Parts: sequence; structure tokens; C-alpha cells
Amino acid sequence: MLKTKFSIPYGRQSIDQTDIDAVTEVLYADFLTQGPKVKEFEDAFAKYVGSKYAVAVNNATSGLHLSVLAMGLMKGDRIITTPITFASTANCARFVDADVYFADIDPDTYLLDINSVKKLIESKPKGFFKGIIPVDFAGLPVDLEEYIALCDEYDLFLIEDACHAPGGYFTDSKNNIQNCGNGNYADIAVFSFHPVKHIACGEGGMLTTNSEKTYKKLLSLRTHGITKENMSENHGGWFYEMQELGFNYRLTDMQCALGITQLAKNKAGVERRNEIANKYKCAFEGKVKFQSLKDGDLNAHHLFVIEVKNRKDLYDHLRENGIYAQIHYIPLHTLPYYKSLSVEQIELPNAEAYYSGCISLPMFPTLTDEEIEFVVEKVLENVGI
Repeated sequence: MLKTKFSIPYGRQSIDQTDIDAVTEVLYADFLTQGPKVKEFEDAFAKYVGSKYAVAVNNATSGLHLSVLAMGLMKGDRIITTPITFASTANCARFVDADVYFADIDPDTYLLDINSVKKLIESKPKGFFKGIIPVDFAGLPVDLEEYIALCDEYDLFLIEDACHAPGGYFTDSKNNIQNCGNGNYADIAVFSFHPVKHIACGEGGMLTTNSEKTYKKLLSLRTHGITKENMSENHGGWFYEMQELGFNYRLTDMQCALGITQLAKNKAGVERRNEIANKYKCAFEGKVKFQSLKDGDLNAHHLFVIEVKNRKDLYDHLRENGIYAQIHYIPLHTLPYYKSLSVEQIELPNAEAYYSGCISLPMFPTLTDEEIEFVVEKVLENVGI
């Protein structure tokens, strides 16, 4: 490998003294878990996205699992999702022994294509599918207004996988800004706090909803199905009931303290991510294909993805120069596990064409202008522009 002054990952957490102080304060406090920081983080996050309720969990995979359980998904049911996402988006259905059907993506936005979804739904009798899980891929918001109309027509639940998109929004038909996860057009939204995401908690996730019934169900499932709600004056303080089979999917106070300080910086972080994206776009316009953006929408830019003809050559070239780009994602329907299932599969040419050339360039708020220029230089150097 050539020696270079740069070593640039595709994503990186940003931790400063305010984060460290917040975690240290909890370490000296009475509660490391199940304490006051959990509700404080939940309330702050709900306010940030504009939802009524938020439930913190230990990671987004757990959050997706709880979401499908809260929506009543069970063995023999079927959901539709995108093949261009991390495995957890589909795996959550398999956790409850439900089947997964993949629809194709839009070749320009890389989001789940609603026309492909409609075609799939219409190919089956009404009631065949139970729900849809679209993904705000790379930080670009799905138009959930279109999807909720489809879900209402076919009596489907709608779970927004917003793991890439805290701070992003789309504009609806009434010209209202709809923040990702605000609950106005989806039953539940799921966010991730993995270190390469916008808000780093080490691991962690958040569920948002506007339904009190769903909120209470999520709280129960998160903590073993246990509640103290039916305590009476005849019971002591130790009393509890396990009303259903739940899980230990809790997030600690230490992680929530970190999440609170990270959340406070996300507005500035999203602004910087868009500054970086605009620099890339200006450099690549007319030369290299990148994800399109509809007027009135805001991409939160977890990723900045481009498509090239010789992806492996570019991947190797960037690594040789200390730029550690990544590929997001291998289409789920091509992975051995999903290929082994007996579920029928339609053709997904857009997803497969996308995968043949996609590569994610460095995208994180502390990326410097000098590093951006270096990445652009090395990309254009390789693609022959």
C-alpha cells in the first residue's frame, strides 16, 4: 500500500468533552441502567423528531424486532421491504417466522420503489401481506405519505426504518415538512445509534410512535413483558406482573447520557453532512452518478453513494490511498440465507444494477475540506475524468 498522509474511513463517531463529562457524571451517580437518563433521552428524542412517544432500546435490530411484534406480525405472515438495506430490516420478520418479499428500488433515489411494491401487492389476493418496511436509505427520506395511502388501502402496517436518517425530512402534498420518525405517516419508526451513525451511543436504538397503545406495548416487550401497572394498596413495592413474553432490550443510563449530548449536536452534524454532500455533488455533477434528491426534502446523509463502472478498481485504488470506502449493500435477496428460503422471488434488476457499481465515500461531520478534496481527486483520477 502506498504511504499517504490520510487515513479516512467511510464513517466515524465524533466524541468531545461534553460527551465524556456526561458519561462520567452517570458513572458517579446511583443508576448505571434503568435510571432517569433513559426517560430524559427518550423525551429529548421525541421532541427532536416531533413524535408523541419514544422508546430507547439496546440496538436498532432489537427495535425492529419489537416493532413487528407490536404490529402483531407472526408465523405465516408476510412483509415487503427493500433488498438494499442491512440484513436486520428483513431479519426482524424472520425472527417471528414471517416471510419476507423484496420489491425493487428506484434507480435514481435508491429507495424502495412504490410502483414495484404496488405491483407485488396486486399480484396477490388482498390480505396476503401484513406490512411494509421502507428504508430511508443513506439518509434520504421515503415519501411516507404515498406509502400510508397504499397501506390504508390494503390494511397493512407501516414501519419506517429511519436508521440512516435522524434529522432528515420530506415535504408532503400539503407542503408540510415531515421529519423522519415523527409518526404522522408510519406506525413506528426505528433509529440506530451505532458509532458510524449520526448519534453514537456505542450501540443503541430508538423507536418512535404517535400511538399510546403501541407505545405501551413496546415498553412491555422491551422489559420481559413485566409491568407494575396493576399494583394496588394490598401489594408491596416489590409487586410486578409478567403479562407476556418479552425481552431484555434496554439501553443503559451511560449510553443514554451519551445519546443526549450527541443528539444536541445532530442539527449541526446534519448541516455539515449536507455541506460535504454538496461539495461531492459539485465535483461529480455530469461525471459520476449519485443519489438524487427531490426538491423540498432533506437528506440526512448517513452515506454518500456513487455508482461507477469499475467499482472494484475504484475500491482498491481508494484503499491504496488511505480512503476506506465501503459498499452498501449486497442485495438481501442474493444472500445465501434468503436464497435458501422457499419464498418466490420476482426480478429485481434495479437493485442488482445498483449493487454492481455502488460505493460509499467518506461521510461524517469531522471530515475536513482537505480530506474531501483528496477523496474527489482520487475518485476522478480512477474513473478517468
